[in-house]
Formats: sequence, C-alpha cells, structure tokens
Amino acid sequence: MKIEQARAEHASKLTEIAISAKRHWNYPERWIELWIPSLTISPDYISQNETWMAVVEKPVGFYSLVDIVIARRVIFPPRNDKDSLWLDNLWILPNFMGQGIGKQLFQHALERSKALGASMLKIEADPNAQSFYEKMGVRKVGEHHSEMDGQPRILPIMEINL
Repeated sequence: MKIEQARAEHASKLTEIAISAKRHWNYPERWIELWIPSLTISPDYISQNETWMAVVEKPVGFYSLVDIVIARRVIFPPRNDKDSLWLDNLWILPNFMGQGIGKQLFQHALERSKALGASMLKIEADPNAQSFYEKMGVRKVGEHHSEMDGQPRILPIMEINL
C-alpha cells in the first residue's frame, strides 16, 4: 500500500469510497441519501484541503484535514490560536477494512498535522468509528447532538494532542 496526495481527478473515486464506507454500517438508505452532499468530495475540496489516499493498485481509502469542519449543517470554528486541525474524512472501502489501512492513514494524518504546525487534531466521529479512534489514542471530549430524519443522533467529539 502507498499513501499518495489526492488530485482533483480523484474526486469521484473518493466520493465512491466515502459513500461505500458509510453504507457498510447499515444505516437506512434514506440517511445515506441525506448524507450524500456531505460525503461528496469535489475537485475544489481536494484543492482547498489536505487530502491523501491509500492506494492498493487503486484508491481504497482516504483522509482529509481542514481548518474548519462543515458537516451536517454544523460549523465548528478553529481555535483562536489556530493550532488545531479537524480530520474531516477518513474512509476505507469495506473490502479493505481490518487490514491496517485506516491505522496507516490515521498515522499519516497525525504526521501531516504536525508538519502543518498543528498541536491538536479534532474529530467529529461517526459512532461506529469511536472505538477505532480510541485505539489510536484519541479521547472523547464532547458530543454533538442532532437529528437525522427525525431520529436522535449523537456524534462523539474527539481530540488528540500532537
């Protein structure tokens, strides 16, 4: 496996990875449809945000780092001292889950965050990913309460010092 910086022409493939990975958790299809805008990776998004992908003959996973997370209509502003980044995406194709690719991408994200001058990485995690992040040394520091199609939803807010 190689980790390569994503380019604009990878946008549709990265979108496919994100949607496929989200579907892996057996969410209702209606929820997937509602999430498609936030799971869509555009060429502009790639050019504006640090985006890296895992390649095993083809892209099989990716992550992105941003200064501000805009997700599910909630905006989380950066800290005033600008020393933290948000992990906006970390997705692995279901057939490649459990092979250490997510761990390698996450470790790469930590190194890139440090190289970009951050001292903290923050994550608004999918509940299904919380245990993965905890294994990586990330701690839960809060929760984001919302509704999805009339159902309550609680997302862990997590962070790790770099």
